[in-house]
Amino acid sequence: MPGHTRPRAASLFAAASVLVAGLTASTALAEKVLRLPVRTDGPKSLDPVEGSTTYDNMACVQIYETLLVNKYSNPLEYEPLLLAELPVSPDNGRTWRFRLKDGVTFHDNECFPGGEGREITTDDVFYSLKRIADDKYKLENWWLVKETILGFDKFQVEQNAADEFDYDAPVEGFRKIDDKNFEIVLAQPVTRFLWILTMFQTSVVAREAVDYYGEDFAFNAVGTGPFILEEPSDWVPKQSLELVRNPEYHEVLYPERSEWSRADIRKRLHRPAGQRVPFVDRLEFTMYPEDQPMWLQFRAGKLGYTQVPDAYYPEGFDEQTKEILPSLEAEGITWHADRLLDFIFRGFNMEDELLGAPNGETGALLRQAISLAVDLDEFNDRFYSGLNVVYDGPIPPGLDGYPNDTDGRGVNPYAGPNIELAKQKLAEAGYPDGQGLPAIDYYTRRGSEAQQQAELIQRQLGRIGVNLDVKQVDFSTLIETVNKKNASMFTFAWSSDYPDAENNLALFYGPNESPGANHYNYKDAEFDRLYEWALTMLPGEERTAVYERMRDILLRDVPYIGSMARKRHYLINPWLLNCRPTERFYSWYKFLDVDEAKQAEYD
Repeated sequence: MPGHTRPRAASLFAAASVLVAGLTASTALAEKVLRLPVRTDGPKSLDPVEGSTTYDNMACVQIYETLLVNKYSNPLEYEPLLLAELPVSPDNGRTWRFRLKDGVTFHDNECFPGGEGREITTDDVFYSLKRIADDKYKLENWWLVKETILGFDKFQVEQNAADEFDYDAPVEGFRKIDDKNFEIVLAQPVTRFLWILTMFQTSVVAREAVDYYGEDFAFNAVGTGPFILEEPSDWVPKQSLELVRNPEYHEVLYPERSEWSRADIRKRLHRPAGQRVPFVDRLEFTMYPEDQPMWLQFRAGKLGYTQVPDAYYPEGFDEQTKEILPSLEAEGITWHADRLLDFIFRGFNMEDELLGAPNGETGALLRQAISLAVDLDEFNDRFYSGLNVVYDGPIPPGLDGYPNDTDGRGVNPYAGPNIELAKQKLAEAGYPDGQGLPAIDYYTRRGSEAQQQAELIQRQLGRIGVNLDVKQVDFSTLIETVNKKNASMFTFAWSSDYPDAENNLALFYGPNESPGANHYNYKDAEFDRLYEWALTMLPGEERTAVYERMRDILLRDVPYIGSMARKRHYLINPWLLNCRPTERFYSWYKFLDVDEAKQAEYD
């Protein structure tokens, strides 16, 4: 096993005996194994071009890499990963010049001649981006690059209309200089473009691997990342994922001391500064659709960290001070809080015949009535210990367009609870006290907390006569159902991919309809025009005003009920080192390390 450390032997004969006998208990302990939880049924694919969820991201970025990546020490900034340096633009953001880092190779795999991974090239970057345009992959992530790169939309239309998708056909905006240097020319300057290159869907993959494995590529993932999927059986969908350290991983160093804040230095996060990563030999994920098994495994010391489910918050924190309990500190357990760029919502399918735009004014009145009946503060108090920020609009705290001047609220005309007005809207829709209104299909993920939240919204809507038919499914099935436009009403959360409200407003841009990020299938001509305008605007008062107008259009049309932003609490077992959890990106697992002696105390 790469990076494996064998125990000292008393003699060569003893060492030989160990090898002949096989793996011993002491040898097993010498392998650094990092065990982590995934708080759902996990990724639906290990092919980045097919991924869209947090959990696809969490898995894929261990295997594949992007041109740019968020900094571990400051996730609100990015830095080169597959690049030798940050890209530069000679013309104010229309043309971007890139230089690939030397010495980056794909994982050794039988898809390559002699089984040896080759160095990445410009052609790999262009090929990987072209895959996003291939409707073979359902165009789930086409919204990221649509109307962005010069000639790419034309390429997408022409190739999908052809008998066979030609990956060698040129794209006007892809300009190869040589194997390491290239340019990407945009149709117009787009502020978010470089942030898109940090997103896992734009990861660089090897054409040989995709061609060799075909439909099985997701189970034979080949990338440049710090960890390798050794065998297809190492990924058991909805259960587990095991990865091993890449022995040929290119040089990536742990952040220098100067990059860490004083608070992080007090937590000793700077200790491995300048050391080469990854530190562990094996990375093991276990999927937990239910919170209780995850919590119990963490408390048994088997998992490096855990998100703290609300039901277990009193077991980890003082509910008055919000500080970790002294009894846990005495065990050596530490904690970290992360305010998410979060948008928790209950969404409507705007193509639904009852609730959506096809039902015209009646559909709008129904959405208004439902929104007015929902009490988000009750959700916050009951399920999040009152720690969430409840706010109006889709733009989370900290980003332009968030209603700072009203403490996040006061701009939504249909914010609940207002039962009297909700009943009035329901009567105007032709359903007084809900009479004659069919039950509404409401999709949510499987799990006891999700069930309790569904029961709460059922009770809240029951006060005005609206009935929900709750459909609890695995998270991957929930996303698939929404992508196919088969959910009348649904709930999950969106964490911003980068710190710009444009990312959240993109969720409502008409051309991004499902299976793109516009899960609501919302369409409004003024909103779309403003969104297209905002894409090219630089940060400032004018752009903020546009964001606020777009926010208010959404509040008027009610394609969703919301919003809340979570403050995620993590507990960290004493054997896990260098851990500063963030949900802004997920390639930080390579910076984690294991204190084997402390870990052994739990075995």
